[in-house]
Amino acid sequence: MSETHISLTDLEDAINYWRTQRPASGEECALSPEVNALAGVYAMMIIDHAHAVAINDIPTEPRQLFEAWKKTRT
Repeated sequence: MSETHISLTDLEDAINYWRTQRPASGEECALSPEVNALAGVYAMMIIDHAHAVAINDIPTEPRQLFEAWKKTRT
């Protein structure tokens, strides 16, 4: 996958990373803001039947979270 695109699989991995860093909390098991931001991108990809999305086409917060996750892999 190109560095300019985020694959659905990589996005799932980033979500799982942030879920371990910031687990759901409270009685309602609310998602952390980090997971929630990435989950919004994930939902749009599922709705659009997209296997990848251009990194510049997603909002700043999820893009930064994704890039922070990528840095943990190197």
